[in-house]
Amino acid sequence: MPCSGKTEAVQIAKERSIPVIRMGNIVLEEVKNQRLPLDDKHIGNVASQMREGFGKDIWAQRALEKITSFEKLDCIVIDGIRNVEEIETFKKELGKDFIIIAITSSDETRQKRFLKRGREDDSTDIQDLEQRDKRELRWGLGTVIASADIMVSNEGDIDEFRDEMQKIFDKL
Repeated sequence: MPCSGKTEAVQIAKERSIPVIRMGNIVLEEVKNQRLPLDDKHIGNVASQMREGFGKDIWAQRALEKITSFEKLDCIVIDGIRNVEEIETFKKELGKDFIIIAITSSDETRQKRFLKRGREDDSTDIQDLEQRDKRELRWGLGTVIASADIMVSNEGDIDEFRDEMQKIFDKL
């Protein structure tokens, strides 16, 4: 879910020189291509419309185009999977080594983070986060979380979370 800690996990991967594909950035590229404002409303609308028009796995397909441009990879992190169709596309193309890591945090923890983080596409209204949660759950995010191979709870301090993610990356 938004504000659970995915961005911090991505940062840890980058520190370890693991390539990262952020599906949200692919959506942002499309929003920019359509010359729309970079706010949550337009980003969410474009993400939904593209899923409706081109299939629920459109963002996975676009991510795969970027992945194939890399040289030989031992490991890659894909951030932002939102539905089962995307999982199926990645498993089909990437094989049995495709592993889903879900990072979870309580609503209260996520709301506190949301109010503090100040990203360009964030608002300062908790109702906006709640609306975003509902939208992403409609896309199928709950099923993605439930089907995770590894579940990481991110309720403690950042050092605990970083340590846990380091251990996971070590194993992988």
